[in-house]
Amino acid sequence: MKTRRATIKRKTFETSITLGLDLNGKGAFSIRTGDEFFDHMLSQLAKHGSLNITLKAKGDAVPDFHHLVEDVGLVLGDAFKKALDDKRGINRYGFGSAPMDDSLVAVSVDFCGRPYLVFDLALEKKKVGVFDEDLAEEFFKAFTMTSGATLHLHKVCGKNPHHSLESAFKSFGRAVKEAVKITGRDIPSTKGKL
Repeated sequence: MKTRRATIKRKTFETSITLGLDLNGKGAFSIRTGDEFFDHMLSQLAKHGSLNITLKAKGDAVPDFHHLVEDVGLVLGDAFKKALDDKRGINRYGFGSAPMDDSLVAVSVDFCGRPYLVFDLALEKKKVGVFDEDLAEEFFKAFTMTSGATLHLHKVCGKNPHHSLESAFKSFGRAVKEAVKITGRDIPSTKGKL
């Protein structure tokens, strides 16, 4: 199997990020962003997506972690785009759903080259620790923009915001795992290019 890795660095006045991604991973991770809940969510993505992720990120935390979360999404999307190269042989589509107690989120992803996000989690604009629920949408939006993926997240049920977000990240991991799996030799499109 060909190497499907990427290392991306991004430094701005607001954030400093170094991310390593291996799509042929085993779910190993070392993630430090300064926001423990966000670290926990990204760890779920790595574990359930069978992705090896190393991430060191710092960012301003005032008034919130918006810049950090958004920029991590941008860098992760960049890493996927680079690691997938021309997308030859990938499954392209992935679907995932992982229950977390009262919550269930269904995720569909298509690495088609057309960035689009449908974020239907009906969150209540609360905080989980210091993490604002609204930032999850910013993370996924940033990911779609730089990866070129179409991504749908739909909450089926759930009341606890921690559980709903954890179900979303686990489900996203499972969907990504299926989408990036090598299932053939051709580019999975009638156009011959993605």
